[in-house]
Amino acid sequence: MQFSSLDLAPDLLRALVEYGYSEMTPVQAQAIVPARRGKDLQVTAQTGTGKTAAFAIPLLQRMLDTPKATEERRPRALILTPTRELAEQLANAISSYAQFLPLSVTALYGGVKMGGQANKLTAGVDMVISTPGRLLEHLALGNVILSDVEFVVLDEADRMLDMGFSTDVLKLLQMTAAKRQTLLFSATTSPAVNELSHKILNNHQQIRVAKTNSAADTVNHVVYPVEENRKIELFEQLLAENNWFQVLVFTSTKEQADQLLAGLQQRKIDAAVCHGDKSQGARRRAIADFKSAKLQVLIATEVAARGLDIQGLDYVINFNLPYLPEDYVHRIGRTGRAGAAGTAISFVSREEEQSLERIQKLMGSAIKRIVKPGFEVSNRGSLLKSISRKVLTGRSNKATETVIELENSNKAKPKTKPERAK
Repeated sequence: MQFSSLDLAPDLLRALVEYGYSEMTPVQAQAIVPARRGKDLQVTAQTGTGKTAAFAIPLLQRMLDTPKATEERRPRALILTPTRELAEQLANAISSYAQFLPLSVTALYGGVKMGGQANKLTAGVDMVISTPGRLLEHLALGNVILSDVEFVVLDEADRMLDMGFSTDVLKLLQMTAAKRQTLLFSATTSPAVNELSHKILNNHQQIRVAKTNSAADTVNHVVYPVEENRKIELFEQLLAENNWFQVLVFTSTKEQADQLLAGLQQRKIDAAVCHGDKSQGARRRAIADFKSAKLQVLIATEVAARGLDIQGLDYVINFNLPYLPEDYVHRIGRTGRAGAAGTAISFVSREEEQSLERIQKLMGSAIKRIVKPGFEVSNRGSLLKSISRKVLTGRSNKATETVIELENSNKAKPKTKPERAK
């Protein structure tokens, strides 16, 4: 089913085309139409199935169907998500969908100063994407009022419950409009998720979508374990040894992209970046130069993961792993197209091992590891000791969780050689 068949607003459809969307995934095909009609939904679908568009597109369209002036501190739509990383990812994606629309989107999360977020709320924003804790902080300071929120999405609801956000979520939803539309999305079902759905949804429709693996069978997946500070060096060596020319490299942040560009330029390698701080014109020029073989390397963030159609692209490099496994699938989808063979190469530091495990779970298989001589990664013992020191000095609560997760991972998976430990 094509997005063009949905009778969407022309500017919304235009953004989706630029984003690289044409045909809907199963969850999008099942959820968008009833959501657009105002139905409450409980949707169960694995990560990597296109859930973000499944709830964002109908919400944006409904807001266009009933336009209202943007008011200070009073958003119309609220998306709750459990982590900062997910909030950032959602904001980037939905901002791309809304790039030609008279609707504003912002993300709220902890770990950064509240001033900039407060200024955006005060100026007025149509859609807020937030972690529960940070939204409660802004409410306490009077930076935001939720009584005009007509549309609510709980993304990764099962994870929010696992992380103990149930009380906060219910408290926040009580502050929204009584006649709101609520969409609950989760990767799994459980008694807790079902209980929450019956508390917050009204005459809702259930949608269950089987897990889909959208990675092409023609792509060969390879992982190189490497220390974070030696990734540029490893990339340069592989570039020279394998005589790669047109190489598309993905980073997780704009800062990482800029740092890699600077490193490659120092080595006299023709490269350019394509990320959100670059103008649309600059991004188009970079892609055009890459396609015409004027550039050896194109460095991109998630903004370019969709919509890039480059014929004969043999290699995609994940300089940094994405936080969301579905973004790995979108990234590596730039190679191995139209039945041609391609290779997806990922540089994985010790700190990214958990992201790799999530990707392998989505893929349904382990990814081949290649240890490059001279780039061996030290074992996890030093990482655990470093984290443990932070715990003992009370500097990091998150570190405690990481220690437990890493220790459990080590128990579950016996190590062979230290540098090959999974």
